Amino acid sequence: MKQSLYLINEGILEREGNTIYFIRECEKKAIPINNISEILCLARVSLRSGAIAFLFENCVPVHFLNMYGHYTGSLYPKDFLIAGKVLVKQVAFCLDSMKRLNIAKEFVRGIKYNTLKTLKYYSNRGKDINFEYIENLNPDEATDIPTLMSIEGKIWDNYYKNFNEILKNFEFTNRERRPPTNEINALISFGNSLLYSTTLSEIYNTYLNPAISFLHEPQERRYSLALDISEIFKPLLVERIIFKLANKQMLTEKHFENELKGVYLNDEGKRIYLKEYDERLNTTIKHPTLGREVSYRRLIRLECYKIVKHIIEDEEYKCFKMWW
Repeated sequence: MKQSLYLINEGILEREGNTIYFIRECEKKAIPINNISEILCLARVSLRSGAIAFLFENCVPVHFLNMYGHYTGSLYPKDFLIAGKVLVKQVAFCLDSMKRLNIAKEFVRGIKYNTLKTLKYYSNRGKDINFEYIENLNPDEATDIPTLMSIEGKIWDNYYKNFNEILKNFEFTNRERRPPTNEINALISFGNSLLYSTTLSEIYNTYLNPAISFLHEPQERRYSLALDISEIFKPLLVERIIFKLANKQMLTEKHFENELKGVYLNDEGKRIYLKEYDERLNTTIKHPTLGREVSYRRLIRLECYKIVKHIIEDEEYKCFKMWW
């Protein structure tokens, strides 16, 4: 199984022959390109033109996060999986208001289910959780995308309001994004950026176009389909990690920097989070339909495949819902 490569130190990626090297200060390290699915740069990393060309030849996307953990962009190889039929159908579904709304509703049903699954997990362990409000929100009542987005926003707002009941060592009042003003907001932003990047890499390995979305508005300079799909997996691949790291004191105040521009993880904190994130992506579980073990990362790819089947009208899309 190919792995993600995380670069959290400044350096240079360059090519020598058929090998990519990461060079920093007096160190020169070869990168096993055949074992890499994607590269995430979390510091100032320069890429030489030869390295970029070689990475693209091997279909390895490169994602960039700034020092605050915010996604800033990607170097995306040209599509190597191209299907004109799928592209035409994806555009048609996006332009058809009812077809688009139906897919978007299924996304929000999945978000609702997975957030409730997480809250009920902690409620069953004695936490004073209020999940009734989310239970009463009904995505099927939406008649257009803006109304549906409003329902989704209410789900997340109420979900975050329960965090203080779950967290032991950090306080969390409300979601603040740019900049994050406390440790938990910093972790959420960092986790969301990682998940967005991972989702984008998984989309790349399918026939889907990442810029054509259904729940979020397709816009310039962003891959909005990655936003659609990553929202579904946040309770599994972001919040569960945060609760573990915070409650087990694997991350403490010493792992954060507090500046005028906000709070963010320092390098040691990033290493701890990335280790946990990578382990979670590679965690496997038996799939109820496939009947075999699949990784959490693979679940994202399977979600993309289901969307493809839906838009070519082969099989109705049913959103990922945690079954365990």
